[in-house]
Amino acid sequence: MDPGTLISPLRPVAERDPAWRGRAAWLGASMLLLWPLLVLTEFRPWQLLEARSLRVTAHFLGGFVVPELSADFLAIVVRETWRTVAIATAGVSLALVLAAPLALTATAALSISSLAGRMAALPLVVRQAARAGMVALRTVPELVWALVFVRVVGLGPTSGVLAIGLTYGGMLGKVFAEILESSDAQPTRMLLANGGGRLQAFFYGLLPQAAPELTSYAIYRWECAIRSSVVLGFVGAGGLGQQMDSALKMLAGGEVCTMLLVFIGLVALADGLSAWLRRLLR
Repeated sequence: MDPGTLISPLRPVAERDPAWRGRAAWLGASMLLLWPLLVLTEFRPWQLLEARSLRVTAHFLGGFVVPELSADFLAIVVRETWRTVAIATAGVSLALVLAAPLALTATAALSISSLAGRMAALPLVVRQAARAGMVALRTVPELVWALVFVRVVGLGPTSGVLAIGLTYGGMLGKVFAEILESSDAQPTRMLLANGGGRLQAFFYGLLPQAAPELTSYAIYRWECAIRSSVVLGFVGAGGLGQQMDSALKMLAGGEVCTMLLVFIGLVALADGLSAWLRRLLR
């Protein structure tokens, strides 16, 4: 038999996902679960395309076309922008002061009693209390904390710094503890077993492994804090958000446009700075 006859001619292969039935089933089930939620929330995006909505939108955006560029107003914007960055930086600094001891307390790898195999009752209670404290801090949004502190300390940046510090303290503490827990615990346990203290075990065992991730997440939270500080300004916490709130109430569209452009540039600058710092840590 001619070997050439054993070679079948090339046939086009049908390009089809072999798991399309399963994917389609999951997509259908997701839509069935999502539809009642959309109905409950009265989600009707098509209303944006109605004639009345389009007229209102056009009239609203018409006042924001030309930004306000007067020297006096730009001086105010520069001052409030600097204050916004200061609120975010001070808030994250306070959060780090809260997060560091909570994360170290909640990390099981730093427990001396766990070297025997099972953590003792008192250290276990302290560890769970630290985790509960972090849950309590991050459960309350920074906007709610700001409303509380505005009533306590009055209007101004202090309430914004405290609000960011408390909420972000819980967030940073939780993530820091998880990063430390996911690191190789063998060097830390060796140091503890040979008489080293908890801080020595942390600085020489866990920190060298986890430092890039810890720093990267702290920088990311600082970037988020800049956005949060603007939002907190709407409830009286000072900064660019409070100035924007005043401009909106006065229907000063040009001023709002200028502050929005500054805010976009500020967030882009923070994003670029954080990306540059992350590259340095790799």
